[in-house]
Amino acid sequence: MKSMFLCALAAVALPGLALPGSALADDDDAVCTKAPKSAWMKPEEAASKLQEAGYSDVRTVKVAGTCYEIYAFTTKHERAEVYMNPVNAEIVRAEIDD
Repeated sequence: MKSMFLCALAAVALPGLALPGSALADDDDAVCTKAPKSAWMKPEEAASKLQEAGYSDVRTVKVAGTCYEIYAFTTKHERAEVYMNPVNAEIVRAEIDD
């Protein structure tokens, strides 16, 4: 009987504990485009567009969900993590390290 109570308690408590983590993960995911990957610009083009926007020393361009996640530096030599729409080069979010 005791083990049945513990199982019932776990079934109620564990899903509630998982929800806050899931909500945080969703908040961190930027949505950049709904276009298919066949419509995306090449990573080299994205790096060039980012440099045109004033960033320098582009280090990495990788796919993160529906975005390009690009690591580069600002004109003030601050590290930047930039999320870019891979279709139109719009900067969706930029996180700058001080």
